Amino acid sequence: MDFQSTQFLKGGHPLAQHIIELFDVCKDFSGTQVLKNINLYVRKNEFITLLGPSGCGKTTTLRLIAGFEQPTRGQIYFYDQCINRVPPYQRRLNTVFQRYALFPHLTVADNIAFGLKIRKVPAEEMKTRIAHVLKLVGLSGYEKRWPDSLSGGQQQRVAIARALVNQPEVLLLDEPLGALDLKMRQGMQIELKNMQRQLGITFIYVTHDQEEALTMSDTVVVMKDGRIQQIGTPEDIYNEPKNAFVADFIGESNIIDGLMKKDFLVEFAGREFVCVDAGFGFDIPVDVVVRPEDIKVVAPEEGMLKGIVTSLVFLGVHYEMQVEATGFNWRLHSTQMYPVGSEIGMNILPDDIHIMEKSAPQIGEEES
Repeated sequence: MDFQSTQFLKGGHPLAQHIIELFDVCKDFSGTQVLKNINLYVRKNEFITLLGPSGCGKTTTLRLIAGFEQPTRGQIYFYDQCINRVPPYQRRLNTVFQRYALFPHLTVADNIAFGLKIRKVPAEEMKTRIAHVLKLVGLSGYEKRWPDSLSGGQQQRVAIARALVNQPEVLLLDEPLGALDLKMRQGMQIELKNMQRQLGITFIYVTHDQEEALTMSDTVVVMKDGRIQQIGTPEDIYNEPKNAFVADFIGESNIIDGLMKKDFLVEFAGREFVCVDAGFGFDIPVDVVVRPEDIKVVAPEEGMLKGIVTSLVFLGVHYEMQVEATGFNWRLHSTQMYPVGSEIGMNILPDDIHIMEKSAPQIGEEES
């Protein structure tokens, strides 16, 4: 079990705080295991994001929670009820997909009302609910519009309104912003988080976009090859990655081989550095992570390390440089421009050196 599972078993957080729990969940497709002993809980009113590359198992996990798939092994609980065999329409949740799946022959209002009509909600209540969710997603007055007259962002808002109008306790979102352009996607990230706070319901969000995960989430679950790699707040995931994969996948990192000489002292890049990590032992091989923005550029004679700038790219708020130093190609971010060919010094503070155990290589499987 991963570290989170120990918190939701007896002696951990009260079960009343957990709306969904997965215990040792595995999923096989045609004899291939795509999910491997997933242990996870989701708190009530939490915005939790499943993050990882294509094939990591995040969408399969969401489909298991939604009821579109059943686990091969393990159990999924909604409060204190095992829902492994409960069909999707009987679960108190709704799903928003990347493809909006709006009915082209129905107006916006009729698209939103579709689920309510199936549930035989009274007409007056239906009208009130539709007006409320349209206001929530910023589409008041669009009731009589047709889907093909809407922009991609507006269509996505209608899909979200259609899910919210059913008043689910949990909203599942499977890469819902993937089809939008960058500016619209960034705007919708803020709006989705504001909606979640206003509604006070649980959002489970799937994405491969690190910025989305860090921007919106209360909790991020990083996945790879059907396994959970790390669970934590966005700050924890970014600042204290548990392994080289998380460090490399979340943001940009310099990952270099090191040797933990003793507590608070690590050797890499041909010299020893003071750090803030301990408990690894003596002369233990480790991975050392240094974020590009944490390297301070100084005059060559003042640097802990010296290097030559081999490439320079302007990224708007800063320059990104590749610097060859001590046989390693460092990535640096700086607001100052240093031309290609320049010699620079580099300083790294103890708080900006992150030490991790060497990661054992794993064979990944593709997600179905």
